Amino acid sequence: MATGGSIVRGVTAPRGCAMDESEGPEEKEETESWIPVQRERSYTSGSLSESSGLKRRKQVEPPPGQVAEEKEPSSKRVKPVSKTLSASGAPPPAKVTPLKKLSLSIQKSIGCKSESRLFSFPPRTRSREPGGGAKRRSSKLWRETFDSAGEELSAREIKRQEVIFELMQGEHTLIEDLNLVRKNYYEPMLKLEILSREELEQIFGILDSLAPLHQDLLERLLKLRLEDGTLEVIGPTMLEWLPCLHAYKTYCCNQVAAKSLLDHKRRCAAVQNFLRLCQESAFSRKLDVWSFLDLPRSRLVKYPLLLKELLKHTGPEHPDYTPLGEAVCMIQTIVSLINSKTGEAECEYYRRRLTYLYESQEEGAVTSSRLLHCHGELKNNKGQRLQVFLFEAALVLTRPITQNHQLQFQVYRQPIPLQELVLEDLPDGEVRVGGSIRGAFTPATERAKNFFRVSFQDRSRGQSHTLQANDSFNKQQWVSCIRQAKAANQRGSTSPGGPPEPPCTLVDISDLSLSSIEDCEKMEDG
Repeated sequence: MATGGSIVRGVTAPRGCAMDESEGPEEKEETESWIPVQRERSYTSGSLSESSGLKRRKQVEPPPGQVAEEKEPSSKRVKPVSKTLSASGAPPPAKVTPLKKLSLSIQKSIGCKSESRLFSFPPRTRSREPGGGAKRRSSKLWRETFDSAGEELSAREIKRQEVIFELMQGEHTLIEDLNLVRKNYYEPMLKLEILSREELEQIFGILDSLAPLHQDLLERLLKLRLEDGTLEVIGPTMLEWLPCLHAYKTYCCNQVAAKSLLDHKRRCAAVQNFLRLCQESAFSRKLDVWSFLDLPRSRLVKYPLLLKELLKHTGPEHPDYTPLGEAVCMIQTIVSLINSKTGEAECEYYRRRLTYLYESQEEGAVTSSRLLHCHGELKNNKGQRLQVFLFEAALVLTRPITQNHQLQFQVYRQPIPLQELVLEDLPDGEVRVGGSIRGAFTPATERAKNFFRVSFQDRSRGQSHTLQANDSFNKQQWVSCIRQAKAANQRGSTSPGGPPEPPCTLVDISDLSLSSIEDCEKMEDG
């Protein structure tokens, strides 16, 4: 999530195309009239054949009785001689590879002197051994991996084996990436003292405990594989292993605080340079560190999809049909529980960072909220940037501030309970924008787009707010999410059982400005 310099290789100009200004007029004309002819194959001084050498000697040797001119043509291309020894006879210095330059630039930018050997990037290799972080991901299917397999299997059974193979390959890839995160991010940042141990533990959470968990599943499935590469029954194994995923509750609940701390620490030059150089290196595959930290959550969401697909290609007469059905129900329950706890942790995290200027601003609807539907940045009609939070029972407008080196949100005006909120979708060009000198020179129609208004039913309770989104799509997201939150709040207040449970699919923590309800619908459709 940062920018920086890059290593650039030098490019040499074609030999024989440069012209010295000291040449005479005749030599310049001779040079300009020479047109290079592309040869069918290139020769080096050590690979010339005898016939080509004889032809060259015939062309160079003068006729008898004449003395050869020592003047060489100005267009003659001279091959550079490799420097094997220096003038003093000493061997040439060791070649510095681009990866070594990358490592040295990291150490230099961070200012590490005493620990210059503690961090270095592993060289890129073409090894196919498992565990090589720099190797290209394999995209082979099960049928391509086991060539002789599947000749006597039905099309349905082949698809079933493909799903199992995808499940195993996903486990193997996740294990590699989790080990990569610790080796190339956590340990170097700890040794180079870029972040403290406490800060790293907050950002990375219990990431170390997840790799052995998935290694256990992979080993169990490998033991079930037959000689021809097929797996007959994996349902009982999945039923035994799936309860281990409850450990994800701790990891996912920590993600909101982890991302907030990581974004805050990116402002530090040492952290910014380190993460930038890591993203530019080969092992990261041009991915940011948060992409790796979010991999476990992404993997957790895929288990219901994989098991449903596997059950789809398993016939009712198959011995794996019943245990697979039980495994699907189990993983859906686990994901729903983890999502509920993650939503509560996210809501609690932001509620604790709200600061009030007046006691009258404290609203009971905010305190009673257990879910945060969405949040993000919006502008008011004066051009002021506000951080808006749509909680389960109230809409809160805030201004980001920093207190004690921590990000806080100062409540702006009065929070609006959803039961008293009035939403107006304003057409483009209706709102007049003020408070911006730069905006005074642009047409009003260009400045008055993507607005909506929120206000109290009882205008004496507080003032209305005219808010502007970044674009029309973002505006529709906010309007849709507010309407759905109001409807859910009304259903919760009228039903005797209390408010409904949060959606049962994990939302993407990296897209917190989006509606969690819409994200769930997209994931279920996918």
